[in-house]
Amino acid sequence: MAALTRCGAWIAGARGWRRFVLALGAGLASALAFAPIGFFPAMLAACAVLVLLVDGAVLDARPLRTAALVGWSFGFGQFLAGLYWVGYAFTVDASAHAWQIPFVAVLLPGGLALFPALACGISALFWRPGSSRIFLLGAAYAICEWLRGHLLTGFPWNLAAYAWGAAPGVMQSAAAIGAYGLTLLTLLLGFSLAEFGSSRPRAWRLPSALIAFFALLWIGGELRMQMANSGFVPGVRLRLVQPNVPQAEKYVARFRTRNWARLVDLSETPSRTMPTHIIWPEAAPPFLLARSPEALDQIASLTPDDRVLMTGAVRTLISPEGGFRATNSFYIFSHAGRLLGVYDKFHLVPFGEYLPLPRLLHALGITKLVDMPDGFDHGPGPLNFDVPGAPLMGPLICYEVAFPGAVVGIVRPGWLVNVTDDSWFGPSSGPFQHLLMARVRAIEEGIPIARAANTGVSAVIDPLGRIVASLGLGKAGIVDAPLPRALPSTPYARLGDMGFALLLAGGLLWAFTRPGKVAKKMA
Repeated sequence: MAALTRCGAWIAGARGWRRFVLALGAGLASALAFAPIGFFPAMLAACAVLVLLVDGAVLDARPLRTAALVGWSFGFGQFLAGLYWVGYAFTVDASAHAWQIPFVAVLLPGGLALFPALACGISALFWRPGSSRIFLLGAAYAICEWLRGHLLTGFPWNLAAYAWGAAPGVMQSAAAIGAYGLTLLTLLLGFSLAEFGSSRPRAWRLPSALIAFFALLWIGGELRMQMANSGFVPGVRLRLVQPNVPQAEKYVARFRTRNWARLVDLSETPSRTMPTHIIWPEAAPPFLLARSPEALDQIASLTPDDRVLMTGAVRTLISPEGGFRATNSFYIFSHAGRLLGVYDKFHLVPFGEYLPLPRLLHALGITKLVDMPDGFDHGPGPLNFDVPGAPLMGPLICYEVAFPGAVVGIVRPGWLVNVTDDSWFGPSSGPFQHLLMARVRAIEEGIPIARAANTGVSAVIDPLGRIVASLGLGKAGIVDAPLPRALPSTPYARLGDMGFALLLAGGLLWAFTRPGKVAKKMA
């Protein structure tokens, strides 16, 4: 303990640029907790370092500014390391977009880092020695993470809850409190570890209690996975098609015939048990389906009897003003290629599928990544479709699956289909992080997910977040698997973020009712 106390005092005593370098390093290290590495102790240790650095910052001559800069440095490091893969998207059409990579590498993590900066700055206003500061910073940081997932369309990527990707037992708690609730508890555990470096008597009790609590969560989650065996939907045999077409070749004229043939050939792959439902990835056809009678004829041949084919596809419509509008859509074809329904993506990717503040950004030479003159139009919110031979189905396109509490509409479906094209992000950590979020959505809602990805990772996920069958990144092939049966509605599915709100209220109550004095009045 003496060594931990000396180490804690050294971190808290850092001054000047050393303080911000330590915060940056801790943020960089925390990203090791996210997929595909999944080393959750890195997140917990980094959080402890952040508390100690704020301990020192509140004693500075300008504590609010210093604490905010500490939080910004920590967030910048975490988002820089955790979201580096975004830069791959700008190399697909390098001649048009590669020049933007340095700006993206700074502006994206720098902008997202404003949220931890806000959390640390606000906490500095009310900072008290002892355990109250743990709950104060935990609540403030968790609120800012919720804001990050909602403001300006939201970007809830790499929440602290996703640090438990290698511990599915812990992730089961998302069925009750969701990703934001688990994020708050994870932050509290990590922040509390700073108390092991404290010289105060009995400071070790809080982290020890939280470690014991997480051990119980882990054990309880493992028991849940053993006991809650949902089984499979009889008569449903899924085939996920993963064509593995590089994004740079997807719409090139000389490759279109090859790309289409790969989809068809993989769909027709012989197997012992032929599929009843075939699923292609996001925007899988390399052309507009409605304008290709030959392609529609081939889809008809792929859907004999009661077979169903579902695919992501771009479509165009005539707008009321007389022009054209485009949507990133999901088609459902049944017997003999009959079109059963179309779903339009409602949560579009800024800078990818549409350009915010288009006049200003066009003047700066910034364009969106998808080559669509006016971008895509938004569709309505989450919808369900009756699919022959299967339970009620809810489609999700690409990163729509990243938003807790926003993947299911008014009526709860029996399964979700997530089609995506992660080829934009190359052989990076991005596709693995995307897959992990889909697993957590399955746990939250108690609903299985069939995930078809162009270059991977395609997977069938059961309602406990376990992967039933999958095909790895960068491989062409198919995933044949049964459809897991949904579990009864989870507490999170019924109550949403109510559990998160109650945890927040408890944390804030602890923070402001524990004895102690504010560390220093604002200068």
